[in-house]
Amino acid sequence: ENVIVAKAYNSSHQEVIIQESPNVINLHNIKLMIVDSIVSHYRAEFLGRSFLSERQQRINRLLHILLRIAETCKIAVVLTNQIQSSPDAIFGDPNKATGGNVMAHSSTYRLYLKKSGKNRIARMVDSPYHSEREILFTLNEQGIGDPQK
Repeated sequence: ENVIVAKAYNSSHQEVIIQESPNVINLHNIKLMIVDSIVSHYRAEFLGRSFLSERQQRINRLLHILLRIAETCKIAVVLTNQIQSSPDAIFGDPNKATGGNVMAHSSTYRLYLKKSGKNRIARMVDSPYHSEREILFTLNEQGIGDPQK
């Protein structure tokens, strides 16, 4: 109820869905768009270093389209993404967002979510207004709740 789902079957289909989304947004007065696993199709389709440049360019173009949609339609856009671990990282967090710097630079806020027992941890990774910090919460039938002991 009150949720419209568009399932993309490959990166080109995902791009078409997003490019055409302003029509649906305006028709249904949508205020929130969520793109789940935004990079997954690109990872599956553009394998190897020889395709890295094309992959990053297509992701970058898609992110700019989403930014324009957010601004022109006055909606919030939330992207979920995967992380990959860099075993050779000596300093800092070895976990990096899949999709490289183009993902990091195109996002206003970046949150890192992970499961911790019955609770979840949300860590603010990047924000123009907030410092990095973690909060503990739980998911329940009412939505988001206080952490369980």
